[in-house]
Amino acid sequence: MKKRTNNFIGAVVIGMTIVACTPQSDLEKLKSKRAELKSQVADLDEQIRALDTTQTKLLPLVKTKNARVGSFAHQINVQGEVTSDRTVMINAEANGMLDVMKVSEGENVAKGQTLAVIDTEILTSNIQEVKTQLEFAEYNYNKQKELFDRGVGTEYELEQASNQLKSLQKQLKTLKTQRAKSIVKAPFSGVVDEIMTHEGEMTSMQSPLLRLVNNNQVEVGADISEHYYTRVQKGTQAKAYFPTLDDTLDLEITSVGNFIHPTNRTFRVKASIDDNERLLPNMLADLYVTDLTIDTTLVVPAKGLLKSQKNEDYIFTLRKEGEHFKAHQIFVEVISRHAHEAAVRVLKGNVGDTDQIVVEGGRGITNGDIVRTL
Repeated sequence: MKKRTNNFIGAVVIGMTIVACTPQSDLEKLKSKRAELKSQVADLDEQIRALDTTQTKLLPLVKTKNARVGSFAHQINVQGEVTSDRTVMINAEANGMLDVMKVSEGENVAKGQTLAVIDTEILTSNIQEVKTQLEFAEYNYNKQKELFDRGVGTEYELEQASNQLKSLQKQLKTLKTQRAKSIVKAPFSGVVDEIMTHEGEMTSMQSPLLRLVNNNQVEVGADISEHYYTRVQKGTQAKAYFPTLDDTLDLEITSVGNFIHPTNRTFRVKASIDDNERLLPNMLADLYVTDLTIDTTLVVPAKGLLKSQKNEDYIFTLRKEGEHFKAHQIFVEVISRHAHEAAVRVLKGNVGDTDQIVVEGGRGITNGDIVRTL
C-alpha cells in the first residue's frame, strides 16, 4: 500500500515538471490533472490511516459524577449571634452610699430577692420632717374647716389649708417610694455575672450596680436578605453551628421581622432555644435556614451545568459506545442550587438515576462526541 502511494507522489512530481515545460494552451489540462492526482493522494492517505493499527486516536478526556433522583433542600447560610432578653444591667434608682451588697459574683438569685441596699439616712430624715409638717397641715385644715362650717372662716383660707395638706401628702408618698427603691431586688431569677459598685461607694440615679444574667432561654438571631422574605416564616426549619463549641443544633424559626433595614436590605429572624446550659449571649453562630425542600427531583452536580449561546442550561450525559463513551447534550431547567448540587427538570431527553454527568471537560466537547473518562 505504501509503495502505491509513493508511485502516485512521483507522478505528481512529474506532472508538475511537465507544467513548467508545456505551452500555455495545455496549462488548463495539466492543472486539472494535478487536482485529480491530489484527490487520489488524499484518498490513499485516508486509507493508510484507517489500516494503520499503530496510530492512537486522541479522544477528549472528561471527568464525571453520577446524577441521583431523591430529595433536595436549599439552605440560606448567614452569620448570627446568641441573644437574650434576660441579660440586664441593674441600676441604682436612689442617690446615696451603697450600704450593703448582699450577693457575690456567680451567685444564683431568685426573682424578688434583695441584691443591694443603698443608705437611706437622708431620706429617712426628710420623711420624718415631712411627717411633722403634715401633722400641722392636718391640724390647720381641720381648724379652717371648723371655722368655715361656723361661718367665721373664709373659703379661701379653707382651700389654702387643703392644698397645703395635699401637697405634703404627695411629698411624703414620693419620699417613701424613693426609700423603697433604695432596696434593689432581682427582677427575675438568674446569676450575678458582674458587680460594678461595692459597699461604701456612692451611687446615683441610673448608675450601674451589677449585671444579672439568665441564659435558660436564649435566641439565635441573624439578618437575612429581603430576597428570601416570602420563603422564610415561623416554623421554617434551621440549623445553628457554634464554632466555639463545635456543635450543631436543630432549630426552627420562631420570629420573623416586619422591617427591612434600608442600609443592607435585610430582615431579622430568630430561633429560640429552651433549657440552654452552654450557650452565652453574643456567642457567634452559623445559621442555616432551609427555605426550599423538594421530596423527589433529579439532582445533578452543579459543576456539570453549562450555558448555551442562547443562555440555555444544559448538561452532558455519557453512554457507552464500544470502549469509550458518547456525549449527549441534555437541556434542563434549573429549579434551585445549593452547595455542590442542583435540582433540575429535564426539558428534552432522558436522564436517569446514577447516569454519568460530565463535570470537567464539558466545554471542549459537542453533542455526539466520543470521549474518554478519567
